[in-house]
Amino acid sequence: MRPVAKRLLFVTIAFAGIALSQPRPAASPAIPRLAGGKPDFNGIWQAIGSANYDIERHMARPSLMLRKGPHGPLPAIPLLRLGAVGSVPGGMGIVEGGKIPYKPEAETKRQENRDNWIDRDPEVRCYMPGIPRANYMPFPFQIIQNPKQFFIAYEYAGATRDIYFKDPGPPETDSWMGQSFGKWEGDTLVVDVTGQMDQTWFDRSGTHHTNQLRVVERYTMTSPNHIRYEATMTDPEVFTGPWKISLPLYRRMEADARIMDFKCVEFVEELMFGEFRRKPLPRHEQPTQPKQEQPK
Repeated sequence: MRPVAKRLLFVTIAFAGIALSQPRPAASPAIPRLAGGKPDFNGIWQAIGSANYDIERHMARPSLMLRKGPHGPLPAIPLLRLGAVGSVPGGMGIVEGGKIPYKPEAETKRQENRDNWIDRDPEVRCYMPGIPRANYMPFPFQIIQNPKQFFIAYEYAGATRDIYFKDPGPPETDSWMGQSFGKWEGDTLVVDVTGQMDQTWFDRSGTHHTNQLRVVERYTMTSPNHIRYEATMTDPEVFTGPWKISLPLYRRMEADARIMDFKCVEFVEELMFGEFRRKPLPRHEQPTQPKQEQPK
């Protein structure tokens, strides 16, 4: 054998030995599938994180509503008594690129919404959350699926979605949860959501949209117990271009996992309608009367 050929053979064997000695990555476990071969998303899922407070990357702040203080922002008066319960935990954000591309006037409205959060956030009054917010609120949701149907039931406010696989045409009217039309791209379920009302927000930080919002969701099962959730938003009325969020959804693993009853409308009836009682209850704390000193 010629010297050059010997050297080439030696190098080939050496590299082959290195390759064989490297630990191979463990193969990802096979995802569950329905009888027809599509991924089986049946189960109870939930997001983890602070996205419902603010989907953009953010530092912790002392309150959902702020006012100027002598040494920095302080909680606004309506939230002062909540203390740490009314604060906002920090978060790395789920918006790809970091920022929502609001037009200047829409960014101004967002700040106004944040300054008046307690009066404007639809979550405060138990309005249904819309898409995509329903998927990362701190409540579980259940997917019920068969080869021809895909249904999502949310714990929050008893909201539901029926994802159609036959194009129903344009929505007849706007609604809180919109109209969902799905199709499969390989193992990914792609859902086109239109016809949402303009009263839903993306989180608690005033992130608004109009009824021109279009959301394209992508559900991809990456393991038996994880879904990669992506959603791309377009709304030419308030955004300068499309933008995207992505986050994992986790399967609830408890043996007795289920969605509970959280139909919160009755919880806010006093807030919204209590003043119309025949004999209204007090709407504000009554001032404490000073104790009268007993005569000596």
